[in-house]
Amino acid sequence: MAPILSIQNVRKAYDDGFEALKGVSLDIEEGEILALLGPNGAGKTTLISTVCGITMPTSGTVSVAGHDIIRDYRAARSLIGLVPQEIALEPFEKVINTVRFSRGLFGKGRKDAAVEDILKRLSLWDKRDSQIRALSGGMKRRVLIAKALAHDPKVLFLDEPTAGVDVELRKDMWDIVGQLRSAGVTTILTTHYIEEAEAIADRVAVINSGEILLVEDKDKLMARMGQKQLVVQLTDPVHAVPDALAAYDLHVGEDGQSLVYRYDTKSERTGITRLLQDVASAGLQLRDVETQQSSLEDIFVSLVHKPEDAA
Repeated sequence: MAPILSIQNVRKAYDDGFEALKGVSLDIEEGEILALLGPNGAGKTTLISTVCGITMPTSGTVSVAGHDIIRDYRAARSLIGLVPQEIALEPFEKVINTVRFSRGLFGKGRKDAAVEDILKRLSLWDKRDSQIRALSGGMKRRVLIAKALAHDPKVLFLDEPTAGVDVELRKDMWDIVGQLRSAGVTTILTTHYIEEAEAIADRVAVINSGEILLVEDKDKLMARMGQKQLVVQLTDPVHAVPDALAAYDLHVGEDGQSLVYRYDTKSERTGITRLLQDVASAGLQLRDVETQQSSLEDIFVSLVHKPEDAA
């Protein structure tokens, strides 16, 4: 089955020579949740803006359900919902009219039941007759989400949708994303809360300096690149790894009172038993031992970190 969103070799260059996107290619399947991760300035928002027709690509092609975003712009854009980072709403308009207007922009007929359902799901129904200017920042963010869903999109972009909002909205947002997936809606989200991507995404794409570094199933990525480490808590502090333990991949913990040992979980032998024996033989007294699994955030940092960054 063809992907719902196909991005092929997309480049975006500006008059000053800056290249924001450098040949990005990405296929996204119908109904999946893709987390697009990258540091500030990596090209996330530029890519979203290009797909949504806000900015024109310098070269390359993008199609939504087979509709080219340039040759068949209206059909392609009608399938996309966008929740932008910035809150840009008419301050004197009522909440319910704002959402109705968004639906009308895409040629959808008036459907009060659908608007009511969206407002209720986002805890906005009680605020439906309030002016936008009277809402809190979190409530305004909810209105943006309602606007993006008003025309029943098949592809939903969430560009930092929960940045600076309350925990309740964050939970509501991910509940809605789960409901949309059940209905076949494809969601692409960017977020600084990487634990959220770890919790709900099917696949992860990492972008840096305008290039896609990888696109991979989240669970496979964590299994492939994730590491476990053993933290050996000591009764007395140490300033360096003893010479007797130099053969192991050890480093002293930040607290100065532990040794950290990284190991491959897929290996038949982890070396932990021998390590603990050698730690005791080196005259170190163990206070406790714990294991830690690397997170998606750890993997993300390792992917985008450049050697010169450490200078």
